[in-house]
Amino acid sequence: MRNTTAVAASPIPAGEERPLFKDSLVIPLLGLTVIIVIMNTMMFNLALPQVTADFMLSSSAASWIITGYSIIFAISSITFSRLSDFVPIRLLLTIGLLAMGGASVLGFFSHHYVLLLVARLLQASGAGSVLSLTIVLITRFIPLARRGKSMALITSAASLGFGLGPVIGGAVTQYLGWNDLFIVTGISLLLIPVFHRLLPEEASVKGSFDVWGAVFVGIGSTGVLLYITNHFLIALIGGVAALILFWIRINRAANPFVQPTLFRNKKYIRLISLGIISYINNFATLFLLPQVLIHLFKLTPGQAGLIIFPGALFAMLSSGRVGKIIDRYGNSVLLRIAPLPLLVAAVSFALFADYSIYAIMVIYMIMSIGFSALNSGVSNELSRILPGEHVGAGMGLFQLTQFISGAFSVAISGIVLSAQSELPLHQAFSNIFWGMGIIAVLAIGASWLYYFSAKQQAQPKRR
Repeated sequence: MRNTTAVAASPIPAGEERPLFKDSLVIPLLGLTVIIVIMNTMMFNLALPQVTADFMLSSSAASWIITGYSIIFAISSITFSRLSDFVPIRLLLTIGLLAMGGASVLGFFSHHYVLLLVARLLQASGAGSVLSLTIVLITRFIPLARRGKSMALITSAASLGFGLGPVIGGAVTQYLGWNDLFIVTGISLLLIPVFHRLLPEEASVKGSFDVWGAVFVGIGSTGVLLYITNHFLIALIGGVAALILFWIRINRAANPFVQPTLFRNKKYIRLISLGIISYINNFATLFLLPQVLIHLFKLTPGQAGLIIFPGALFAMLSSGRVGKIIDRYGNSVLLRIAPLPLLVAAVSFALFADYSIYAIMVIYMIMSIGFSALNSGVSNELSRILPGEHVGAGMGLFQLTQFISGAFSVAISGIVLSAQSELPLHQAFSNIFWGMGIIAVLAIGASWLYYFSAKQQAQPKRR
């Protein structure tokens, strides 16, 4: 007999248990789903040249297969997360997986550009639900005392997805064709009955969805991403205008899409800033390393993916240890230590990236562990500090800002690389990695600022 819990319930404190579900089975299955979703984000990057040739597309038309996916994914992430405050997670995840799986069937049989684009956009609308709803589920139903292990598994699953994406995408595209990439994401349909049976049953609660707030943040995010990826100035102007309207809206609406108090929560802002910095470095690295391996070492895309993959796998294998550290010592240890591997990796890439492919492999292992550990600590700490009524919006906004910052870092890396076209290629790459080292220093500063601030707030005030 399933237990029923109100959707808007608060996160579980360390010593309290809520009606149990089989989290030892559900969380690994959700980790598998996260891997599929993140892989799907990366796989089509390698298929784009073949798609462009098959449909005789211009580069701008072809880029919409990636850009459009990114835009819808980002908007979907925060929307599903916000809906989880009053709609059962099980129902929302079912809708998301149906959209992603159904779109995969459409994509597999698509032999026209418009059908392919529609399939990708529908995929993104469903895929965006998975990671955000998983984080909300962990926050809501797993006690703080053992939440770290689950958070670490999910964030490392995302890291593995980033590493597997280029490998699977390159191999499937090369040997089978880009249509067969949709078979990978079609697996999500098989997971729907499993999750329907295993996820905790919840009672829907009355709530109003701020449609205008969602529309404004959607238009704003779209405008910013379009400017970042395609440099459309009009999109930036429209996006900024929409974000201004979004701010006005959430300060006037009775039940806003995102509670404005989140933006005044200093602990929340400092934490998501730390997560954003880690995503900037990770996305930029995953953009640059294939180019280093292909252009400097003359590897094929598939071979380049195999060099990157061990780092992602190593992060996944270390998730158990990371989770135990969080559950035993708390989040502050990882928040202070995990940014250090990002700095070590950035400096090492700047110095040794042109020496050997094996140096790149080892350095990325260091970076991937740091990225996964830092995001585990940030996500778990967010789940600790956010009140129950802010979990959906807070986690969704975190996912949205991370995705936009990742797209921003890729665009900036491309611009800086182009601006250094007169320099030797290894020097141009090295300069960008030095810049990433500076960003890693900012992450270290942000982590210690959060630590000292939290420590000061925890001390009793003197009278």
